[in-house]
Amino acid sequence: MELKKDSNAVSIDMLLIVHSEKRRAAHGTHSDRQADPGALPQRRGGLQGVGNGIRRWQKFEGNDVHGNLAEKQHPQQTQVITSYDNQGTQLTVEVHPRDAMPQLLKKFSLAKRLQGDKNGNTRPRQPGAKDAHVYPWDRSSLKSMPLDLQEFEKLDTYASQVTVKSGLDELVSDLLQEAHSDLERVRVIWIWICHHIEYDIEAAQEKDRQAFKPTDILRTQKTNCDGYAGLFEKMCRIAGVQCMTVPGYSKGFGYQTGQSFSGEFDHAWNAVYLEGRWHLLDSTWGSGLVDSATSKFTFLYNEFYFLTHPALFIEDHFPDNKNWQLLKPPQSLKQFENNMYHKSEFYNKGMLSAHPETSVIKTVNGKATVTVESCAPTLFMFMLNGKQEHGLLSLRKNGMKLDIYPPTVGTHKLQIFAKGKSDIYSSVLEYTLKCNYVDIGVRLPAELHQPVGPSWFSEQMGIMKPSHPDPIIHTSDGRCSVSFGVEESTSVLASLHGDEGPITEETQRRYIFQTQREKRAELKVQLPQAGKFALKIFVKKRLEPGNYVFVFNYLLCCTNTKVNWPMFPESFGNWGQDNELLEPLSGVLPANRNVPFKLKLHGIAKALVKGQDTWPLTLNQEGYWEGSCNTAGCQEVYVMVLENANHNFYSYILKYKVNAQ
Repeated sequence: MELKKDSNAVSIDMLLIVHSEKRRAAHGTHSDRQADPGALPQRRGGLQGVGNGIRRWQKFEGNDVHGNLAEKQHPQQTQVITSYDNQGTQLTVEVHPRDAMPQLLKKFSLAKRLQGDKNGNTRPRQPGAKDAHVYPWDRSSLKSMPLDLQEFEKLDTYASQVTVKSGLDELVSDLLQEAHSDLERVRVIWIWICHHIEYDIEAAQEKDRQAFKPTDILRTQKTNCDGYAGLFEKMCRIAGVQCMTVPGYSKGFGYQTGQSFSGEFDHAWNAVYLEGRWHLLDSTWGSGLVDSATSKFTFLYNEFYFLTHPALFIEDHFPDNKNWQLLKPPQSLKQFENNMYHKSEFYNKGMLSAHPETSVIKTVNGKATVTVESCAPTLFMFMLNGKQEHGLLSLRKNGMKLDIYPPTVGTHKLQIFAKGKSDIYSSVLEYTLKCNYVDIGVRLPAELHQPVGPSWFSEQMGIMKPSHPDPIIHTSDGRCSVSFGVEESTSVLASLHGDEGPITEETQRRYIFQTQREKRAELKVQLPQAGKFALKIFVKKRLEPGNYVFVFNYLLCCTNTKVNWPMFPESFGNWGQDNELLEPLSGVLPANRNVPFKLKLHGIAKALVKGQDTWPLTLNQEGYWEGSCNTAGCQEVYVMVLENANHNFYSYILKYKVNAQ
């Protein structure tokens, strides 16, 4: 063996590498397969995505990251010969032209930039006790080491803008210009890969795809999960940072709640050695998502998978070697399959925990309950089998509660979404709901939207101190009165919705009569019949343009089958919200009767009732306008007001219908 040494590297004409039987067993021996020594190892790849359809990819039996090379011979080219003795010791010999760079030397890189880490370690150590984090998650941090992401802002911007000029070495060199620690070196490599390498869907679906080479990845800027992990490892080693590729199972693209895992591994990710400890990351899932409906990849950076806390990483990554869980105690495959899967957005949007903690829920008497705890007030919504129906979702200051009532016996898909600080609702939880009994008596109105009941959100929107803090209101006679404080600048609108009866879009507001006194709004409600109804509350800033915004709704319940209340009178634009109607409240008046009227009207000079004839109203000492009218010969009766005594123009404010004679 001839060694020639210069200031930068060691040149070796023949390189011998010896592996023990234990190491051989751990990494496999494939002397009968051909492999390209310059290619990255490939296993089945998996990407986090949207939709259904399980994808599996075949494991490529070739080089591993420690140099287990299969035999490959080409005339006048490098030859790699592997043999074993009776004790199982592996001997790998590379024979190459004198002036050529040894392939094994390239792989293990005894040159300064390619050899191990900056301390000269030739091979990363295996994880041990000091690398392990306590399971379950202690809620201390989403990361496995203290990080201030704001300190990365300039570095991230720089790394995302670096372009490929020639090869991998120059790319890493350019990235490291602004990196001054191992953590920053890992960060720039992570950011560059996540923002420049696209997931290759076609390659992932081809079972016999050739292993990806870094040069091919840089040229096409596409790869599968093995390519992501292999490229990341290669770039880290060039940068002098210890890095390993970790294969295993994942709950990513195509995962179905409660499924089992067996056979070939479907994903690969990385472990990096920083500040004396191993840490986990997944650049494939950090880069974006695949939509199964369109089979298209979308760049969507996900910070969650950078140095993720191992107790959270285990929720969707199960390594082939339990030591790479970096957990104490480590989890079994069965636990991995059964444990609740919280999607990355669950933690990104500030969620802490959810109950039940299993992915499959069985209803009790036709009902299932899900609760979520969050760090801060958060907006939620749900979907049962793709529809926002059959549930009561109430918001809490630090989470939410959802009571779900499946409409049929069988298996149902329940999805929970959270809004967080962004304007987009993201899927954070998914349950499989098994129902063996349906209680028809708890059928909910289809128009009962989310959330139900007042909450921190309604306060934020200007509705305070409600008379009914609970989301469900029971009424025995079909009538109720709901009131709440309202800011002066806020206008309130309400509508009533039911699945049966005479309620139409035109009459949704006619079963509600709204008044407002001294910053407090009152909604008088009369139900047209027994049943369940959604009372929706909308608000709008008076001086701002735009439409009313839905805030919340109450569920009104009445079991009295004798209930048959008429609508309230129709009100017009000049009817002020601070006016008050005492009688008549029914919008339909009896024929041939003298009907008394009593109202409180503000800022008017005169008031009258007009039917077949005209009857003036007089202002009493209590501030109410009083009088009566006769409905003989009338089909409609109007209340009219004169706002200015100097004018003769009366405005319509209320309209009544008269029963047919």
